[in-house]
Amino acid sequence: MNASRLNSANPVLGIALDMDGLLFDTERLYWQVGDELLKRRGYRFSQELQTRMMGRVGVAAMQQMIEMHQLPIAADRLLCESDEIYSGLIADGVPPMPGLNRWIDRLIASGLPFGLATSSSQKHVDVILGTVAWSDALAFVLSGDDVTHGKPHPEMYLAAAQRMQIVPQQMLVLEDSGNGCAAAVAAGAQTVAIPNENTREQTFDGAVLIADSLNDPRLWDLLPG
Repeated sequence: MNASRLNSANPVLGIALDMDGLLFDTERLYWQVGDELLKRRGYRFSQELQTRMMGRVGVAAMQQMIEMHQLPIAADRLLCESDEIYSGLIADGVPPMPGLNRWIDRLIASGLPFGLATSSSQKHVDVILGTVAWSDALAFVLSGDDVTHGKPHPEMYLAAAQRMQIVPQQMLVLEDSGNGCAAAVAAGAQTVAIPNENTREQTFDGAVLIADSLNDPRLWDLLPG
């Protein structure tokens, strides 16, 4: 897969980036949170459950955990418990994914608008973005608080295209998960998957490229300049 698979009839005019597992190494933190929630109830977190929850927003993600283990708790209460654990973990900082700063520099040099489209809550996004110097370069930030339907529903990426005042077919999306990729493809975006160690076995149907990392030269070749 390479740049020739981009839609030449719709040149890329804007870029939407997922956050968790793509820009920042948060997936292992989510694993810690999920495992702690379940250990308190006699269970352990699993790859199957992480895959089911990935990309889903707030209560919907917790509902996956509740349904899988038949937990006797309301999803909103479990979400509050999850938020408390996660907030403590990210307060110490979140490691960037390999190549992040170089990739952001490349995006800025391209002259194209780019922004964040993440299922994370706005309060967690604010904490993480507060640790980087390039947050002011973002053309928009969409969080899980801004949508009704989480990924794999296309709402997030339809909203991202609207924020950049382009049609989805003119948008390049970078995603690390199968649910996120499905959301972007369903929106009509030209989608690149960059799997991480937690998502490599997931399905990325419709992606124009499955890149190795943010340092992959095939990814860089998709941008002008």
